[in-house]
Amino acid sequence: MDVGRRIRQLRIKNGLTQEELASRCELTKGFLSQLENDIAVPSLPTLMDIVEVLGTNMSDFFKESKSDRIVFNEEDYFVDEKEDYIINWIVPTAQKNAMEPIVIEIKPGGTSQKIEPHEGEEFGYVFKGKVFLVNGDERYEVREGSTFYITGDREHYLENISGRNAKVLWICNPPIF
Repeated sequence: MDVGRRIRQLRIKNGLTQEELASRCELTKGFLSQLENDIAVPSLPTLMDIVEVLGTNMSDFFKESKSDRIVFNEEDYFVDEKEDYIINWIVPTAQKNAMEPIVIEIKPGGTSQKIEPHEGEEFGYVFKGKVFLVNGDERYEVREGSTFYITGDREHYLENISGRNAKVLWICNPPIF
């Protein structure tokens, strides 16, 4: 972890100058500058004082949150292969967020898992192929380039009705996959 960068981030977030933070921690502005630029390393008591003045605690100071990331690529995806379909979780730890996007690839004649009724909404975009959205007792054909938007109040799933793999971006709010 880059301690100096973290101190600077929290200092700026709290609207403090280096001089103000240094004064509150009984440090010199020059020493605080060296800390922020990773030229010097604070002692544990000094770091504890800085962290306290910045309004946090040591645990939160050192906690690195993956949710801070905003760009993900294929190396970050988690892939789960089932008999009829493959789910690509394209945002790691999305279950902690308000939405959970996946890319699901469904084999010809295959179906996705059945989603039980739940509170929330879902959106889908068919990249490739043609699927039926089965929503309760109703079936909707969704072709390549088309979208669907449903509430989660009925059991629902996707069924691939084409002769080739279907690929769908599927986003749920709240996360349910």
